[in-house]
Amino acid sequence: MTLTSNVKLMCDAVLTLLYPQVCVICQRSVERRALGVACEDCWRSTRLFTGYETICWKCGAQFVGSIAYSNRSEVRCHRCDCFAFTAARACGIYERALRESVLNLKRQPHVPESLMQLLVNTASREPLDESTLVVPVPLHPQRLQMRGFNQASIIARALAGSLPLPINEVSLIRTSHTERYRAGLDAKGRSDTVAQAFEVVYPQLIAGEKILLIDDVFTTGATAATCARALIENGADRVFVLTIARTGR
Repeated sequence: MTLTSNVKLMCDAVLTLLYPQVCVICQRSVERRALGVACEDCWRSTRLFTGYETICWKCGAQFVGSIAYSNRSEVRCHRCDCFAFTAARACGIYERALRESVLNLKRQPHVPESLMQLLVNTASREPLDESTLVVPVPLHPQRLQMRGFNQASIIARALAGSLPLPINEVSLIRTSHTERYRAGLDAKGRSDTVAQAFEVVYPQLIAGEKILLIDDVFTTGATAATCARALIENGADRVFVLTIARTGR
């Protein structure tokens, strides 16, 4: 362990002692600040992806059963065939520690160290490891003004610095303001709310790039697909999607 690591552990221990934090899931003590809002036990009980799961190679949807590791790129669910992105991956399922981390990020613009490591690990696996440029899914200016920050941008900035990769926050913009809550909508309903919602300006800045598109949660893929289409139609080579979590659908 390096000197820097030792110092970070000591600082973490002192902060935990002086300002104890309670796990938002089980109300027990959070052992290390790096864990964020959940304790180690709740992180261990959260379904996190290792890269060896049987999933749709394109959208990341889980399959029951297993397949030879060498054949994993052949797995397809075909529900995502019409999506413009090349592949989508998440750190795990939208539950427990990942769910609470996403919800907390909507309130506080900070990515804890343990979550950042999960994102870096996921981004470093194929095919996302081909990425050359990080782009966050943008908020509409009205929503951005209300919230004060874009959680996708917070994730993207931290990740770009850790990989490291350049980041572009100006080329992809949101031009329409959709309803705030879409939880009750089916896949078609979600797709309809974001159709034509994104545009690309300064296309020369994304031309030929393999873009790592960042968002917090992958649900139906409608937002990611719409962004990917806009980016590719304006010169991007490929679009890979990375989110903190995905729903179990």
